[in-house]
Amino acid sequence: MGTVLVGAVLAGIVALSIRNMVLDKKKGKSLQCGGDCSKCRGCH
Repeated sequence: MGTVLVGAVLAGIVALSIRNMVLDKKKGKSLQCGGDCSKCRGCH
């Protein structure tokens, strides 16, 4: 029972993480670029 509970919690965390990445991508953000051009050299 404990294994199922831990697996469900981990699956939930992974799902939320993926959801946040998809929402960030739709907002124009990406994993490589935080949108702070002062720290980036020509990513746009």
